[in-house]
Amino acid sequence: MHSYFARPKVSEGVGSLAPTDSRRPVVALMSDVPTTDDRDPAAVVTGMINQVLDLASTWTAWDGKPIPIDDRVYTPHKALRRVTDHLIDHLAEIEARVAGAPTIPDHWQASASTTAADLAPFTTEDLDEARSRLGRLAQIFELRLGKLTVPELDLREGDAWSVRQIAFHLEISLYYATAVGRLS
Repeated sequence: MHSYFARPKVSEGVGSLAPTDSRRPVVALMSDVPTTDDRDPAAVVTGMINQVLDLASTWTAWDGKPIPIDDRVYTPHKALRRVTDHLIDHLAEIEARVAGAPTIPDHWQASASTTAADLAPFTTEDLDEARSRLGRLAQIFELRLGKLTVPELDLREGDAWSVRQIAFHLEISLYYATAVGRLS
């Protein structure tokens, strides 16, 4: 089970991750259970990753000043760390569940923490690494989710989310990238 207390909701309009300007996301709280629709779950995850990488392609222009959003600050490295950690956390959860093994609680540094590494300049080499890392994660999600049947995607045990719900939940990771926004 997850330790999230509130989750941003990804949708159009009010209460979405659509920025009110180029860098300020608007987020509303949603119920504990992610909402799904008829989109392919793998496409939801890979679409989010593509949007993150599209924004990240502008981050070499970052001026080195952390960007305050809500009650946190974000930097390009922090945004990518949070997206990557979120993907890895839920990928591990999916793999454990498919294997019939217990899940391991995460111990990631949360978004309230900004590390020294988060404050480093964001270079073209960092962007290349992000493309490689997130591209591989996108492929893993495509392969894993593509092998599951509809009943396997929708299976819920106890209060755990289904794999489909996890995939749709991952879409909120776009929040971290929109916090940094499109830089020029």
